[in-house]
Amino acid sequence: MSSIFSKIAKGELPSYKIAETATCFAFLDINPIAEGHVLVIPKKEVDYLFDIEDELYQDLMLFSKNVARAIRTIIPCERIGVAVIGLEVPHAHVHLIPIFNVHDIDFSRPKLSLSEEALKDTSNKISEAFLAL
Repeated sequence: MSSIFSKIAKGELPSYKIAETATCFAFLDINPIAEGHVLVIPKKEVDYLFDIEDELYQDLMLFSKNVARAIRTIIPCERIGVAVIGLEVPHAHVHLIPIFNVHDIDFSRPKLSLSEEALKDTSNKISEAFLAL
């Protein structure tokens, strides 16, 4: 059975898409811990990040780097924090989170409740910044 992330990458479920390549897909987290919190996934469904074959792993990390650069041009922050937890959804994914300090990447913090309009606006701006890289 396909994971929710596979369904998002295939367009079977809606998302606030940031960008995609032949092998990877980036979209806003709808339960973010910060504005501009993006999830980056390989399109191939692999449960554990370190089980991904080397070439796809490299694609995922380079794609994540470019998405992070786009986020940083749009969302005020000190850095883009990176987290790979891998327990929530059985599909490898990278969290890219705008942060000012280490406490900003604490997943036990309350999630933000952003309007659909705010999510659309943020995804459009980050997507445009990605295309401009």
